[in-house]
This record gives sequence, structure tokens and C-alpha cells, in this order.
Amino acid sequence: MADGGRRSGGAAPGGASFVRGLNVLIAVAELGEARADEIAVDVDVPLSTVYRYLRTLCELQLVEERDGSYVQGWRWIELSGREVAHTRLVELGHSFLREIAECTGETAVLAVRAGNHAVCLRQVESHHPMRMAFKIGQLLPLDAGAGQRMLLAHAPAAVVEHVLAEPVPHATGRPRSRSTIARELEQVRRQRFLVSHGELSDGAVAVSVPVFADGEIACSLTAAGPENRCDAAWQATARSVLVELGGRLSNALGERGAHTPRETASTP
Repeated sequence: MADGGRRSGGAAPGGASFVRGLNVLIAVAELGEARADEIAVDVDVPLSTVYRYLRTLCELQLVEERDGSYVQGWRWIELSGREVAHTRLVELGHSFLREIAECTGETAVLAVRAGNHAVCLRQVESHHPMRMAFKIGQLLPLDAGAGQRMLLAHAPAAVVEHVLAEPVPHATGRPRSRSTIARELEQVRRQRFLVSHGELSDGAVAVSVPVFADGEIACSLTAAGPENRCDAAWQATARSVLVELGGRLSNALGERGAHTPRETASTP
């Protein structure tokens, strides 16, 4: 954005430091996930100053540092009025994602549904130079990609009807009819796992499982990487890891008293 001067506007000298701190917080929220140097450019503030503000924001749990990048903390998400379940997922999810990434060697993603879209709530990227990844907070189509279609399979009927009315084509360009997607969703609900190939990114492979809390889907957990590393053996390993950790996360959410939206899953 690089509009730090415009953001601070005509702030009085005594309030300039406060405004710069707020600008750093706003930048993290808008960028979704960013390094300190990227935030410094965005708000037009020296890097050393940005680090000072980030330390304070991390102490207040408004921002979290994850592998050299900064994302919104659980307290900021809670204050912004998002669902309690999302707040708990932010609190609990990172350790599960890190374990998935370590066990599979690929990027681990935690996604939730927001209306007629999916949102990447948290992720831990693969250490490989060539890897699959989203931006934290990125909106994604519900009918393309393993994690997103897992959320769609357990979404309310009205959401499914809306999405099926305008299906998104695969990255490969292969057409996907409404009836084809509906059959896939029914199978996904029965199997509770899903593998996708090249739906959002050509050459990508993803395996996903659902996480439930209080009988409703709370999120999807996904491992994703390029097809040259993600063969059938990798997919089997990823499924086993995801099923185990998905069950553990579901138990942890229940222990923490998380709640999910009171909507009824569809049966198209």
C-alpha cells in the first residue's frame, strides 16, 4: 500500500507514535501475512521502528510472529468480531499445521468457510523452494481445491446451491458440470477425505480432511505440494497424518468449548 503518510494524515506530534503503531497493526491485517521489511515499506516507517511496534503488538497477542512473518493474533481476530471458533482455531491450529508440514514435507493449510468462499486462516509452508501456498486471509472458491471442496461438502444447502449455479473450472480447463460436483460432494461427505489434482494451480496435488466441533465442520486441514513430489505413496501418508491430526484438533476444540455456526449441512 505504501501510504503511511496518508494514513497518519494530520496527526498531532504527540500522537504520531500511536498512529504509527496503529498503521503497523492495520498493515498486518490488510497484508494478511508479511515480513517486517514489507510492513516497513507499506507504512513508510523505519524497519527498526516497525520491529519495536511488532514486539509490543505480539506481547498484546494482537499480532503473531510465524517463521519470520507476522499475521493477525487471536486477540485481534476476537476483537474484530469473527466467530469464536475461528479465534480458537488461530490459537490452536499452528502447532497442528507445523506437525502436518513436518510429517508430509509439504505446505499445510487450515481453511474455514466465510459465506460463499473459503478463507485461508493459517498455514505453514513447505521448506522446498518449489511449493504451494496461499496468503493468510486469501479468499478462495469453494468448489476448486481439496480443502475448499471439503468445506463445501459440509456447507448448508443454500451455499451449495449458490456455488453449483456457477461452478469454477479447473486450472486444466476441463469442464465440470453441476451434477459431477454434486456427486463428488456426496462422496466426500461419506469418505471424509479428498484428493485434488490441478484445480487451482496446474500441477498441484492436495489432500484434505474435515475437522468437526460440536457436530459441525469447523475447518479443513490440507497438505499440498507439486505433483512431482506428491505421488500415490505420499498421498497415502498425507491422508494418514491428516486423519490423525484432524481428530486431535477436533478433540482440542471440544475441550476448549469452541462453537461453530448453527447451520445444517446440505444433502444435495
